Amino acid sequence: MTKPVQPDDSYLRAVSAATERAVAAAEPLRSAHAGADEALCAEVEERVDGHADDLVALSRDLHAHPEEGFAEHRSAGQVADLLRRHGHEVEVGVGGLDTALRASVGSTGPHVAVLAEYDALPGIGHGCGHNVICSAAVGAFLAAATAVSATGGRVSLLGTPAEEGGGGKEHLARAGLFDDVDAVVMLHPFSHDIADHPFLGRRQVEVVFHGVAAHAAAQPFMGRNALDAVVLTYQGVAALRQHVPSTDRVHGIITDGGKRPNVVPDRAAALFYVRSAEPGSLRDLAARIESIAHGAAAMTGCGVELNWDTNPAYLPIRHNQVLAARWAEHQSRRGRTSLPRGVVPEYLTGSTDLGNISYRVPSIHPMIGLGDPNLSLHTEEFAAAAGSEAGDRAVLDGAAGLALTAVDYLADATLREAVHAEFDAAGGPLDVPAFFD
Repeated sequence: MTKPVQPDDSYLRAVSAATERAVAAAEPLRSAHAGADEALCAEVEERVDGHADDLVALSRDLHAHPEEGFAEHRSAGQVADLLRRHGHEVEVGVGGLDTALRASVGSTGPHVAVLAEYDALPGIGHGCGHNVICSAAVGAFLAAATAVSATGGRVSLLGTPAEEGGGGKEHLARAGLFDDVDAVVMLHPFSHDIADHPFLGRRQVEVVFHGVAAHAAAQPFMGRNALDAVVLTYQGVAALRQHVPSTDRVHGIITDGGKRPNVVPDRAAALFYVRSAEPGSLRDLAARIESIAHGAAAMTGCGVELNWDTNPAYLPIRHNQVLAARWAEHQSRRGRTSLPRGVVPEYLTGSTDLGNISYRVPSIHPMIGLGDPNLSLHTEEFAAAAGSEAGDRAVLDGAAGLALTAVDYLADATLREAVHAEFDAAGGPLDVPAFFD
């Protein structure tokens, strides 16, 4: 058996060196708004640090007991138990999802929601660090809840299942859980601290070809080869890649190639992920994939079936810069420099269902670093970092940043006006379910 040729890492090393220089020279994002007064901010930050033992213990527990999307029963239960120990009422099983949860403080006035994710990946557990996301969100809610009596308004924690492909946030949005929410804050662990990092929209499509079976040796002329159609589709997608924006990605696998070499396959299938940086270009790219599949069907005489988005499509994130700048200011209190967009290469990204919410209400999704600039998401190394002391620090620093940003939103009417003016200028709310119809 020969071994695979290992990729040359010259380009990666050059990019890493350039990124290191750019990070060292970059200035953090700054805010033009005052936010909450310093005395209230200090009190909120003290509340976060006062919950440190509980928050770190929650993060470590989730890390040690990873659960995949829509099956996070233990994880949701641990979160609910912690909130109840601190005197909060918790609804589990909201929005039609067994592992979704909600807790709220306050009533009338502006409403900000802190979002928690707690699903893990098969095989590598919390290789995306959702234990950090969840514990930071819980800490932010506990701290911000104590400030509502001073700011007015309302703060909620929403536990959103199955970010890893299940689209839990979109399910909850369609169930109405974001209807009365005015702004959303959450974070994601990463290799660097970034106030605003792009995430791509993503759709997935199963392409199934139906041909005609025949004996591949005796009567191949009586067959219509579904595998040929899949191969042509795969090659068509490969040819397409050089004609799409550099931000776009299409990747796929053949999931069914037939049963035996001596039978012309009457069924073959492939699964593709389609990603793009803008909603419109994502829709256009999906249409181009459809054209390739129909072309392959015509070339081979096969029928074709396209099954789009078994789970909801993900839109790219529309970041709210006004809120992101407040996050960056508060991270400086914790000794972190939260970088603006473009310092760290933007191709180091993926997709998230937070994008769908960000086209409904102003949202932020900053990245919080785990101390190693060479970490890559969805790896065993990232999972280890998420369960380390660096992950513990990210939980506390992240909880403080989210709590203070939420309190800023509730306390500062001028800031709120700027947040919503920016959202409206970017196009306002989008009818997400109808966008791809």
